[in-house]
Amino acid sequence: MSWSAIFTLTNGFAFAGWAMLAFLPRSPFVRSAILFGCVGILCLAYTAMFVTLFGGLVDPVRVAGAGQPDLADYTIEGLRRLFMSDGGIVLGWTHYLAFDLFVGLWVARDADAKGFGRLVQIPVLFLVLMVGPIGLLVWLLVRERRARKAAPE
Repeated sequence: MSWSAIFTLTNGFAFAGWAMLAFLPRSPFVRSAILFGCVGILCLAYTAMFVTLFGGLVDPVRVAGAGQPDLADYTIEGLRRLFMSDGGIVLGWTHYLAFDLFVGLWVARDADAKGFGRLVQIPVLFLVLMVGPIGLLVWLLVRERRARKAAPE
């Protein structure tokens, strides 16, 4: 399977999770489907990509002239080498997809528990989807007053 196909497939799982999160009733079945059927599958895909890429089992399709990645090199140059391949890009993107959807699920569950309606939730969830940390920050600010009221003294 090509990196392009894996990219499309992982985006499909993430989109399905976000669509369920935004538009379906949040029954235990739907929450489990999102957690295990979408986030879990993305994590499994990430794990498979990581092992096969860094185990040398698949061709990462490196950019011409790019150096070999070193997992212990967390400098800008080291990270640039890591992501200078189709495999590295898809690996990194899948990481974002899995974590952003997990955060979106947490935001939705927290919002439901604190009595926020979907009209408040949908814009925040969109921010989490598009600009994860900004969406999370917005949610932390929006929820603060209700969270404080609900906290035991």
